[in-house]
Amino acid sequence: MDLKYPIGKFQFNGVITDSVTKDWINDIENLPRLLRDAVKDLNNEQLDTPYRTEGWTVRQVIHHLADSHMNAYVRFKLALTEEIPVIKPYDETNWAELSDYKLPIDISLSLLEALHKRWTNLLRSLSPTDMKKTFIHPDSGKVYVGKNIGIYAWHGRHHLGHITSLRKRKGW
Repeated sequence: MDLKYPIGKFQFNGVITDSVTKDWINDIENLPRLLRDAVKDLNNEQLDTPYRTEGWTVRQVIHHLADSHMNAYVRFKLALTEEIPVIKPYDETNWAELSDYKLPIDISLSLLEALHKRWTNLLRSLSPTDMKKTFIHPDSGKVYVGKNIGIYAWHGRHHLGHITSLRKRKGW
């Protein structure tokens, strides 16, 4: 198993249909519950265990998901309300070293629950025209709203896979 990419890298070359989009939105909606289940009963030592050598700890992964998905939510709203906005990237590695990444994970789990309720409500309201809107990411270029839903569905499953595969390997 690839510890860095336990579910593989994001790949989608098909047509983004209503059915595909619905599945992706369901993945985003279900992530907070699946994360809570994945970290249930972990103690502080386990939460502070990296999922791989030179990787983030479980605690950092949870806080990263909150930061990343807050940024994603804002990027979606920018793409929907502005004409091809250029978004500001952030240094996720440096963010993971800030003091708030040492806080109890319940803070970020609760934030994710609230955020994902708003986010999935927004995503379910998108029209076919909205799905074709874009933003510019300075590092990766033009990003379509429709495909970005899939990227973030994958992103949640990707980090969930880090936690669940670590638990399995460690017998937790």
